[in-house]
This record gives sequence, structure tokens and C-alpha cells, in this order.
Amino acid sequence: MTSESAQHTQTGRVLSVRQSFLAMLGLCFVTMMVAVDQTVVGTALPTIVAELNGFELYAWVATGYLLASVITVPIFGRLGDYYGRKPFVVASVIVFISASVLCGLAGSMPQLVIARILQGIGGGMLVGTAFACIPDMFPDSHVRLRWQMLISAAFGIANAFGPTLGGVLTQHAGWRAVFFVNLPLGLISLFFIWRYLPHIRHIKRDRIQLDWQGAIIVALGLGSLQLFVQLLPRQGANLNMVLLGSAAVLLFAGLIWWEKRCAQPLIPLDMFKNKSLAALFCLSFFLGFILFALLIYIPLLLQGGLGRSPQEVGLLITPLVVCITLGSLINARIIIRLPSPNYMLYAGFALLVLSCSGMLYVDSDTSRWVLLIIMVLGGLGLGFTMPNVTVFAQETAGRSLLGISTAMLQSVRMIGGMLGTAIVGTLVGHYYVSGVRRLVPEGQDTNWVALLEDPQVLVNHSIQSEFVRHLQRLDLHGEYYIDLARESLVTAVHWGLASALLMAILGFFWVYRVPPVHFTRTVGVTPTQTAGDQT
Repeated sequence: MTSESAQHTQTGRVLSVRQSFLAMLGLCFVTMMVAVDQTVVGTALPTIVAELNGFELYAWVATGYLLASVITVPIFGRLGDYYGRKPFVVASVIVFISASVLCGLAGSMPQLVIARILQGIGGGMLVGTAFACIPDMFPDSHVRLRWQMLISAAFGIANAFGPTLGGVLTQHAGWRAVFFVNLPLGLISLFFIWRYLPHIRHIKRDRIQLDWQGAIIVALGLGSLQLFVQLLPRQGANLNMVLLGSAAVLLFAGLIWWEKRCAQPLIPLDMFKNKSLAALFCLSFFLGFILFALLIYIPLLLQGGLGRSPQEVGLLITPLVVCITLGSLINARIIIRLPSPNYMLYAGFALLVLSCSGMLYVDSDTSRWVLLIIMVLGGLGLGFTMPNVTVFAQETAGRSLLGISTAMLQSVRMIGGMLGTAIVGTLVGHYYVSGVRRLVPEGQDTNWVALLEDPQVLVNHSIQSEFVRHLQRLDLHGEYYIDLARESLVTAVHWGLASALLMAILGFFWVYRVPPVHFTRTVGVTPTQTAGDQT
């Protein structure tokens, strides 16, 4: 923590260390809520899908959340620039915990997906405003890096118990409990944010116009693209798919045309003319693709492919998410001492390449120690890259574009996560079904194969027992085919995660396009002692 007795904001406000700490504490609880939600849902997802009977919507539980977040992040990032971020942080926490309750009460997969979309709206509001509060309160990048260690610590605490908590709750209390965990964290964060987070407003205009047309085009374009990616392998290149793909292309072309002519665009295209910001946006896309591919599909590999229990899966995933925080803490200590901070990006992507490569060889014979090393490498790689991409962009963008650039960075990461989840899910579904169909002996009745083509038979014990009894009546060994189906799922997930490896390799070479970043200190600010807190 910084040793200064008070912190100056760029707007002249002075925050005492006490208020700075308590405001950051509120943001830490927000971080914990979002991090716990991501980790426990990923761990519980195979069980959720098995109980609600909807594997075809497996990816939509994640992509629905991400799609809603992608749309709302830039909107509220810009609104935060205009009106200040505090009101939107408060509203976002309320929306997020309310949607969490609806997720826990969902009675079907469509209901869960709709509730997750609402939760994604709250999550997008949070990402677009809460994390941009930190550079508002601490304009000096050196001071900001020290205070951000609190966020990293909160992220680490959440990641340390999140996967295990998700596994334990899923196995012993039911998957619905994983969504109700957000309630206490959300209420605590709401108290500290309401009481101590300063209301700082940078841009003051008499009349503010939001680019709602741009938001609608973004929603339609990304939705069309997601549907195209997920439906193409099932339906092939028929007329509907051609029309859907063409619609996505036209919508993105229309978005560019509109944003160039809009007075206050949702996505300021001038940001992409900045070579450094454009390169960082691409890196953020790669990281989102890798992060969500690992968080969503490693649990499926471990539980469905290797037959581990939800509690075991939580314990095995824990090193990955804990080391994200550990890597962030190590990064914060050494990056300001490096002659070129860009070296940390190279190191991070190199570790991700090693981790993703290792995941392609994980099978039933892989020891826990090897799996631990692979998870640690992946976590450290993400910890060395994600915070740096954010800080580099904030350092490059300037005050006028601080909110929208931070929001765009998070939006692009979510787009990467959305497409990554959809693409990996498409590959997994395709190769799993193909592998199962190859198991069927020629000349036999194949009516039972449809049961095996749904991976929920590998994670739902009641469905699995029914399948085995059904094959016994046909004088076939159901356990034998279950084991073969597990092998097919492992191979299918490997094919899916190969796309994450490709993104890691591309990211490593893309770092070369990021111009050297040099941290600067705020000039002309003399810390002074304040009496009392400002609200």
C-alpha cells in the first residue's frame, strides 16, 4: 500500500488514505463476487446441464452472459465518463445479485440462459464502471499499481476458494447454491461502495446523447455471429447459414459506417488508429478466448472425460485460478523495475503456450502433479498478461478516453471469450458426436447411440445407470461404451483447446506490435493531509 497520507485525483479531489482503503475494499468485494461467479459456475456447469437436460445450450450459459456484457460495457463506460461511475456501480451490484437469485431458481436451461443474460447486463455495468474507478482515484500509475494489489489479492482469495467451493456446493448442496453465494458478497460490497466510493465526474456537458443505434447494431451483429458459429457445423452451408453469415458481415459493416458518422459514437473508431491501443485490443481478444475456453471446458474434460467428481474438479481447477492472482502480484512487484514492461507480455504468452500445449496431452493416465504444473503455468501466464494489457491501455489512452478505452478493452476480452466458448463448444460437439458414431459395431441396432451422443450421460449418474440397463437388455456392456465415450470426449475437448493454443501462439508474436510502454508519474501534485472523508 502507498505511504502517502492523502491521494489527489485528477479533478482536484483529495482522498484520505482511510477513504481510499475503504473505497477499494468495496471494489475488492465486487471483484470477489465476479471472480467467484465465474469460477463456481464453470465448475458446476457439467452438473447443471446434466440435471436440466440441455447440453445443446451448454455454451449459451457462458456466451449469453458474455454477449449481454459486451453490449453494456461500452454503454456504461461512456455513461460513467459523463455522469460519474458511482451511481452505475451501485445499480450494477443490485442487478447482478438479483439476477443471481433468478439463476438459482431456474427450472430449465432456457430459463437459466435468460437469467444469465440479465446477470451479464449487471456484469457489464460492473466491468464498465467499477474497474475504471481505480484510475479515477489514483491517476499516478505507480501509486495505482500499488493499490491494485488489493484487487489482485481479492481476486486471489476468490479464486483460491471459488472452484473448490463450487465443487463442494454442487456435490453436497446442489448446483443452485453456487448462485446464491453472490448475495452476501454483493450486499457487503454495496455498503462500502455506497458509503465510501467518491463520485468523480470527468466530462461535463449540458446535453448528452448516447449511441443507442450503435448498441443495437452491436447486439444484432454479435448475436448473428454467435449463432452462425454454433449452428454451422450442425446445419452445414445451407441457405439459412449463408443468410445468417451475410447478415453478420453486413451488420458489422453497417456498424463501422454508423460510428464514423455518429457525433458521440459508442465505439470511437479513432481509438483504433492508435497503434498501441489497437494492438492491446487484439491481445485482450486473445486472452478472453484463452481464459474462457480454459474455465468452461477444462471442467467438462475432467468431469465428463475423466470421470472426476465436482469436488475433485474444483480442487484441480484451483491452481489455475489462484496462480492468475499470484502472477498478478509478482507482475506488480517487478514490472516497474524492468527496462521494458513489454517483456512481461512475452513471458505471459510463452507460459500460456506451454500450458495449452500440455492440456492437449491430458488423459486418464496423466498424474495429478503433471496436471498441477499445467494449471500453474496457465495461471501465471494469465496473471502476467491480463493486468498489464489493462494498465498499458490506460497509460496510452489519456484522461478523455480513459473510461471508454478501459470499457472497450473489457468488451473485446468478452468478445474473445464469447467466440472462444462458442468455437471450442462447436469443435467439442462435432468431434464428440463423430467419435461416438464410430463406436457402433456394423450391423447392430443403433437406436441407443442417440443416448450416448448427449455428453450428459457421462456426468448424470441416473441417466448413466438407465443407459447401462438399457444396453443390458440388448446383451451389450454399457460400461464399456461409457468408457469409450469418455475417451471420445477427451479427444473432442483436446481439439477444442487446440484453438486456445493457436490464440496463445498468435498472442506471443502479436506482442511485437505493442510499442514500448513507459510508466509516467503525475506531475505537480503534492500530497497533503485531509481532515475527514469526502463523499
